[in-house]
Amino acid sequence: MRYFGAFVTESSGHFSEYVPYFRKRPELIERYCRSGYLGETGFYANNWPAWREGNDAYIRSLLEDVQPLPFNRSHEYGSSIIEAIALHRPTVIYGNVRNTGLVDNLLPEGCVEVACLVDQNGVQPCHFGPLPEQLAALNRSHMAVHSLMCECLLTRNKEAARYALLLDPLSASVCSPAEISDLFDEMWEAQRAYLEQAFS
Repeated sequence: MRYFGAFVTESSGHFSEYVPYFRKRPELIERYCRSGYLGETGFYANNWPAWREGNDAYIRSLLEDVQPLPFNRSHEYGSSIIEAIALHRPTVIYGNVRNTGLVDNLLPEGCVEVACLVDQNGVQPCHFGPLPEQLAALNRSHMAVHSLMCECLLTRNKEAARYALLLDPLSASVCSPAEISDLFDEMWEAQRAYLEQAFS
């Protein structure tokens, strides 16, 4: 906010995953990345096995009638969307949708998060207009990584994935292009068994 002129809606730790400024040196990680959901390095990867096991046990308990189905609305949008459409109770959500001219200075057809009116006509994204250029630039560089990964998957172009990694802000903040390219080759080889079906 201090340097780019806009409030950051994510936590410092989570936001630091999308820009090259904070995760490049140990003292910056210590300063900006707090424990748990506030940006701890490896938090999701380290906790995913236990979360998955707990979630699977919870689902089994519901299926086996060990505990009743919950009927309280969660923070997720699904029930609000259904209610707005089916019962004609308009609401506004913030949704990830295709950029069909909604944010003027971001990649057309890219994914943007904007206010959406939901009513009996369905989900209707609202035009936002242009972002301030410094913010649009941050978003465009991040969107380029996703566009290259889509190209990789849709056209089976391995090199597009390499370019995506070269543009990744966390990789680029600490590694040279040669190091990133070598890292890509090492990761590709380690995942070859899973990639062969998609790229054969």
